[in-house]
Amino acid sequence: MIFLKRALITGITGQDGSYLAELLLEKGYEVYGLVRRTSVPNMRNLKEAKIVEKVKLLVGDLTDQMSLIRALEKSEPDEVYNLAAQSFVKASWEIPTNTWDVTAKGVVLLLEAIKLVNPKIKFYQASSSEMFGKVAEIPQNEKTPFHPRSPYACAKVFAHHITVNFRESYGMFCCCGILFNHESPRRGIEFVTRKITDGVARIKLGLIDCLYLGNLEAKRDWGYAKDYVKAMWLMLQQDEPDDYVVATGETHSVKEFVEEAFRVLGIEISWKGKGIEEIGFWKDKPVVKIDPKFFRPAEVYFLQGDASKAKEKLNWSPEVKFKDLVKIMVDADLKRLS
Repeated sequence: MIFLKRALITGITGQDGSYLAELLLEKGYEVYGLVRRTSVPNMRNLKEAKIVEKVKLLVGDLTDQMSLIRALEKSEPDEVYNLAAQSFVKASWEIPTNTWDVTAKGVVLLLEAIKLVNPKIKFYQASSSEMFGKVAEIPQNEKTPFHPRSPYACAKVFAHHITVNFRESYGMFCCCGILFNHESPRRGIEFVTRKITDGVARIKLGLIDCLYLGNLEAKRDWGYAKDYVKAMWLMLQQDEPDDYVVATGETHSVKEFVEEAFRVLGIEISWKGKGIEEIGFWKDKPVVKIDPKFFRPAEVYFLQGDASKAKEKLNWSPEVKFKDLVKIMVDADLKRLS
């Protein structure tokens, strides 16, 4: 079989990695994935995408540079997409050093490995809207200053800047995609959106009575992961490397996400109380409660992206809207649990 190009994806077993692998296979790529050695490999997303037999998996780790060099030598990629990270924001306060090692230092090791093996490889770095943190302006674009509010976000800021530094220092084709929150049925259950859609489905089926959440007032710009991986690919198809915000331009609170998730199942909930005492009711039964243990030590209250540059230069725009995204996720969880 003759392949158009070769790509190496770190974090291929995650949400974004599996969707990106699907996209690249459809475009005729030979796709390699870097996976950590674990006692029980997590192939759920690749199996769900029905591509586990179509990708070539290589054992490696972002904290082990020799494994990165070997992976590059074996795969001989035209493009490398770095999607691997310790990406759960809440956990980054509990394991800040590990978060730094993987999410920040790992990017340096990977960039150095590319420079040594083949500096002509095109590189994509997964930057994050969490880097904006305590936002300096609304909406946020590529020139908005960063003010990170978690160890995860701090690590991502370093990774972003070091990627730009390699581009400017060595003339390497390095791009950063500053992706705002993007979700799907393949999102990890520990993330708030999947926690909501899974919990709502369980309540509907009588499997649990109540969903416990943190800050309901936090507002995010939520999009569909399958839309966002297209933007990643488009960045590496341009004549010149650059950085791009990828977002919908809309913002919704966690509470709105909860309400819409219940609404998908024909349930309208009402709210009583204020602040951490606020409770969501359905048929006079409490179905949503706030648990302070889910609050972050430093909260990010409002994120809204301006993807004008991506629209103009990449001809990219999101296809799935907020309500459709919530429905896709709720329907998938209901089907799984049923």
